[in-house]
Amino acid sequence: MSEPPSSSKRLRDLDFMDLYLRLDEKASARYRSASRDYTNAWTRALPDGYQDEIGSMIAEIRGKLESPDSAYTHDGVRFRLSWQHLANGQEWAILRRIKATVPTLEDLDFAPHIAAHLRRLGQRDGLIIISGATGHGKTTTSFALLADYLRHYGGVGISIEDPVEYILDGEVGEYGYCYQVQIGKDEDWATPLKRALRWTPRYLLVGEVRSPRAAEQILRAATTGHLVLTTIHAGSIEESLMGLMHLAEQSMGATANTILAQGLTAGLHQTLGASAPFVRYVVTEEGNNGDPVRSLVRENKVGAINSYIDRQIARLNVLQSGHRPGETIDKR
Repeated sequence: MSEPPSSSKRLRDLDFMDLYLRLDEKASARYRSASRDYTNAWTRALPDGYQDEIGSMIAEIRGKLESPDSAYTHDGVRFRLSWQHLANGQEWAILRRIKATVPTLEDLDFAPHIAAHLRRLGQRDGLIIISGATGHGKTTTSFALLADYLRHYGGVGISIEDPVEYILDGEVGEYGYCYQVQIGKDEDWATPLKRALRWTPRYLLVGEVRSPRAAEQILRAATTGHLVLTTIHAGSIEESLMGLMHLAEQSMGATANTILAQGLTAGLHQTLGASAPFVRYVVTEEGNNGDPVRSLVRENKVGAINSYIDRQIARLNVLQSGHRPGETIDKR
């Protein structure tokens, strides 16, 4: 990756995803490339030309650290900031860069038939759960979907986050409007979720499932006429469903799997590649309680969904691309 020309040493002009800053004493800052090739996992020392700006950033951050996780803006660039006190006594902050605007579904480079299928889900109620590893675009995809739904179908959307990342508040399209809620430092996620339902939202975006009570509120919202989008760290669609189910069970008991089965609209698992995201997905049949995926969730046999996911992806590819069964097709 090339550095910006010597005449431009503003950090905002450097192509990076993560920035690592030591807070307790002077040390070289490090950064991680925004590229999606094999070098993405590497960290590099930040060139000397940026050190004055880094010094001012560290001073700002130390003066604003109210919580280990927060939003931070510098020179017009928004970051998600996470602070850690390490075992060796050092203090570090990692800043994840947030794009200035919410991308469209087309910007995400999904295969066209997948983007079209995801867009149609905005006409349904229920739960869309988006899973993946850290840094693989779960939040970006969830906001792209929310903005797309508000733009195409209108209504009220509410995001509940800690911290607020993408800025989407206000009018979205001709008939959509988004309100963004920042979770208080000591507030349980279930409380603002419960409040949000009194605003009659058409769409509800929950930044991440974090507690049993929040999981319960998400499932209840998904079965009472709202479309809920949420993210969860998981290695597969099956793991995300089991994780949500186990969280909800701690608050609502053995009925959690039945309510999840009733409310589930779609599950996505996303992995970012060098050129485009690789997405596995499963979608339930609207209004069909006997849908095979719902049945497996209801019967606590989530692990068996994998083979059904493969069949559904293949069938959707055939329907959308016009290929004949048996032809080689892209399963992105």
